[in-house]
Amino acid sequence: MRKYSNKKNVQLRNYYEDRFYHTPQIKKIKIEGSLFEEDFRLISQKFNIKDSFIELDFWVIEIEKDDNIEVLKELKILGYEAFIDASAIDFVEQKQGFEVYYQLLNIEKKIRVRIKTFVALKDKLQSVMSVFKGANWCEREIYDMFGIFIVNHTNLKRILMPDDWYGHPFLKTYPLEGDEFAKWYEIDKIFGKEYREIVGEENRDPGFVDEKDTLNFSRIYHEVAKGDAPRKDKYLQEYQEEGGVLFVKKIKRNEAKILDKRR
Repeated sequence: MRKYSNKKNVQLRNYYEDRFYHTPQIKKIKIEGSLFEEDFRLISQKFNIKDSFIELDFWVIEIEKDDNIEVLKELKILGYEAFIDASAIDFVEQKQGFEVYYQLLNIEKKIRVRIKTFVALKDKLQSVMSVFKGANWCEREIYDMFGIFIVNHTNLKRILMPDDWYGHPFLKTYPLEGDEFAKWYEIDKIFGKEYREIVGEENRDPGFVDEKDTLNFSRIYHEVAKGDAPRKDKYLQEYQEEGGVLFVKKIKRNEAKILDKRR
């Protein structure tokens, strides 16, 4: 039988400290003799390839950060013409930086390649939009979620979070301390704790609706002009405005028809 160990606060420890447990490892296969061998030979003649192997049927190559545009150009010439994805992994604590990767597909040969590179903390990465326009939103997401600055991007702004959001949610250091902490997080970071009473806490309820707030909410059949006091009576408003779209005629409620079947 196994030696007894104290289970107190076991949830705070690593789950797999048991000496019988071995972390599963994905097998890495050599390039030689594979479908990727010729492409690897051509790429390695022009660029410094730091590592190359096959993993889960993906050809994985690790390159220098400053070679990302030229390597993707060369792979596109070799038939990897479909841009699939780009993202990053936070290794700030271990390596003081990020691993950024791109994934491409060769449709004709039905093979894929993952190009990865290391971007140091507070370093910048060149945009690959000049090679693949599909990288546009992926690079914005990398900037938004990780804070990696993408140079020469045509519209580098947040894509998921509001423009004035503080921090980058995919960082491992991003706070995960519950609603009590999160509702004051931005106020404390941007203004300081002394502004809590002035600004007020952040609303963390996605289903919250204030029907008395006519600046941000309107009740159907009780609509008022923005900022006006809410109305109690029901008002069947006609929605086709005067001087509106010319080819849409004025729609009257008493002339409306309810269709009970397709034409």
